[in-house]
Amino acid sequence: MQRVSVASVLLGLVSLSPLAAAQVGAWGQCGGIGWSGGTTCVSGYTCTFSNDYYSQCIPGTASSAPSTTTTSSGSTPAAPANAKYWFSFGDSYTQTGFDPSGTLPSAGNVLGNPPYPGWTATGGENWVDYVTTQNNKSLILTYNYAYGGATIDANLVAPYTPTVLSLTDQVNQFLNGAAKKPTSTPWTSSNSLFSVFIGINDIGNSYYLSGDRDAFSDTLLNAYFALVQKLYNAGGRTFLFVNVPPIDRSPLMLAQGQSACAAENLVITHFNTKLAAKIASFKASNSGVTTYTWDSHSQFATILNSPATYGFKDATSYGSGSNIFWGNNYHPSSYAHKYFGQQVGNNVLGSSGF
Repeated sequence: MQRVSVASVLLGLVSLSPLAAAQVGAWGQCGGIGWSGGTTCVSGYTCTFSNDYYSQCIPGTASSAPSTTTTSSGSTPAAPANAKYWFSFGDSYTQTGFDPSGTLPSAGNVLGNPPYPGWTATGGENWVDYVTTQNNKSLILTYNYAYGGATIDANLVAPYTPTVLSLTDQVNQFLNGAAKKPTSTPWTSSNSLFSVFIGINDIGNSYYLSGDRDAFSDTLLNAYFALVQKLYNAGGRTFLFVNVPPIDRSPLMLAQGQSACAAENLVITHFNTKLAAKIASFKASNSGVTTYTWDSHSQFATILNSPATYGFKDATSYGSGSNIFWGNNYHPSSYAHKYFGQQVGNNVLGSSGF
């Protein structure tokens, strides 16, 4: 299993900076409302309009590249043979508002629906947007089932409203749809990535409850990996797991006082340790599995410990502005997500072909 150590995160983050307006690589974003990056593609690719928020470097000339997301009959166009597939699951830190019954990802619209960058927690691009459109080595068609407020299983930890789709619900959406490999989504075990970023709400909604917290973390993770096993049984072989970031350092939690933050921090630490063990056990028990881990906890801590190094004014402010880490009192800003996308795409998955 490939993991990102604290040391490698520190080294990797020092070298990361928001992308300059240079020539854009194959399949990368090259335009759209709010886009501040490059608008000229590398040789052999042309910047092609997809929607008001997204233009992409497509092979060939604009006249020969796909410019719409549907055919004349209303069906999703066939995916290019070189496309890779990303099936993403999680909560509001990952969500883009994708509806699997809507427009599906295609070469000219790599995240499908809704219009780019989607419905994210703080309004701008998030790490999934950045990895899909910029920090990658290939055309990635992303099916992002993540849903804001999600817990692993609503029967174990209730979300803030019953309408929230838990990880269980999200995996079932996949199993009832794309897992069947319809003509619109001809993924294979060798060209697909499955990622799970979950646990923030499971801990945030329960850390203060009495009882054996270690035992409850085991219960949560057993449910988590029963779902991962279903993804494996459906053909998933390459997995990206994300641990829980230090949400105890969010402005929302800081307002609760030191004792609440300390209590949540302890639960997060134990959960992440157990998660690492479950990843190792899952890999050992299933043949042909490749796993990657994004240590989001270390990356958040590194930035929050030295915010000025990464262009942020401090570790606690929230709101709008390119120098603000927290977009609101519980979610990182799009400017912070740019660093996350760089870490995941360039460092964690850098050798994977994605």
